[in-house]
Amino acid sequence: MDIHLTLWSLPEPPTEAALSRLMQAEDLYPYSWSNAPHDVYAAHSHTYDKVIYAVSGFISFRLPAENRTLTLHPGDRLDLPAGTVHDAVVGSEGVVCLEAHR
Repeated sequence: MDIHLTLWSLPEPPTEAALSRLMQAEDLYPYSWSNAPHDVYAAHSHTYDKVIYAVSGFISFRLPAENRTLTLHPGDRLDLPAGTVHDAVVGSEGVVCLEAHR
């Protein structure tokens, strides 16, 4: 699995139910999480591959090893391989995401 950002291409943002159906069609079992505006996650990694969709608000994931930042807005998807060091900053509106592990 490679780090991959897929931007939502339709004019209207998707609903949480629609994103959940997309994930389930890939045999992913999503759960929802949320954070308040400007919450910060320190740099860390996971032992599993993650798939994350932004449902509302926005969140930026910084990838220090690649010197880049990826920001998810409603409908955007991030595929994050196991072992990828990343941190995150929640946007000014807070964020709601759906996440599943591979």
